[in-house]
Amino acid sequence: MFKKINHNRRYFLTTMIKTIAAIQLGMSGCTTQHATSATAKLPIEGELPSLVGAIAWLNSQPLTVDELRGKVVLINFCTYTCINWLRQLPYVRAWAEKYQDQGLVVIGVHTPEFEFEKDISNVRRALTEIRIDYAIAVDNDYAVWRAFENRYWPALYFIDTQGRIRHHHFGEGEYERSEQVIQQLLSESGTGRVGQEMVKVNARGFEAAADWNSLKSPENYLGYERTENFASPGRAELNKPHLYTAPVQLRLNQWALSGEWTIGRQAIVLNQSGGRIAYRFHARDLHLVMGPAERGTSVRFRVLIDGQPAVAVRGLDVDERGEGTVTEQRLYQLVRQPKPISDRQFEIEFLDAGVEAFAFTFG
Repeated sequence: MFKKINHNRRYFLTTMIKTIAAIQLGMSGCTTQHATSATAKLPIEGELPSLVGAIAWLNSQPLTVDELRGKVVLINFCTYTCINWLRQLPYVRAWAEKYQDQGLVVIGVHTPEFEFEKDISNVRRALTEIRIDYAIAVDNDYAVWRAFENRYWPALYFIDTQGRIRHHHFGEGEYERSEQVIQQLLSESGTGRVGQEMVKVNARGFEAAADWNSLKSPENYLGYERTENFASPGRAELNKPHLYTAPVQLRLNQWALSGEWTIGRQAIVLNQSGGRIAYRFHARDLHLVMGPAERGTSVRFRVLIDGQPAVAVRGLDVDERGEGTVTEQRLYQLVRQPKPISDRQFEIEFLDAGVEAFAFTFG
């Protein structure tokens, strides 16, 4: 049903950057999303697949296709460390609240990207912190993902009362169009008058929209399976401890290690205190997916920007001294800087051993 779709969420960031650049230059291409009339006839894209592959449900008893017949359903594929989904979430949460009494059922399908996202206690804690109370299907085996032939975090599928998929949207954006589709499907269902007002969202913290015009750094993974632009001198040693050094100068979007690290398939692990990660980036926000390698432990860190403590540009997880502590496996916001945005040299120094770092994302 959905062809030529990349399997990792980095595609969204690079696509959005290219799309914005094309619009600014007066060009158009395959990445540009064109506006659609609010009253356009919605096609039938297929049937709502089975949800029985979910290994557990949170905030709900297991839901079936038959039980959902007669309801308008919004399926939202997510994983809790995905910054693209976190920035979409305020809209999905607002739609769930606004339209539930008119027959809308919102179901999040949590399909993990990293191994620690398979831990249901991690997922439950994350959902509580970000105030999600609609149903979540835990899709650790990718069964629901494959049933939909999905390839994206985040992804939205809009289903009518007859169990037919009528619209889909991949990635961030087009929130007004998505809400118009919800309104149209609810109107078709005959449940009553549906107003055309759009929800108003005041997104903050992780959920604030990216500064797309300033964003020149795509997401990058740190495990050897998918990393790019690693710049520490010498050869990277895989799956075993190795002492790394960082070059004096990095080019934009290069990263490097110093100290003793083990580079694994999905993540890097610090073996001795004092290790650092350096990254040359261009964005308002810098996030790092990380956590303690051993549950119940914590790792202190210090953030530097251009060699100075990140005080004026600190993110949510950095205190007024430019320091913080890794206590759980999640996305940490380390930098949020005011304009003007320029190339900056980020460094994070870990004062304790035992941190496990997975991916950088920007906004």
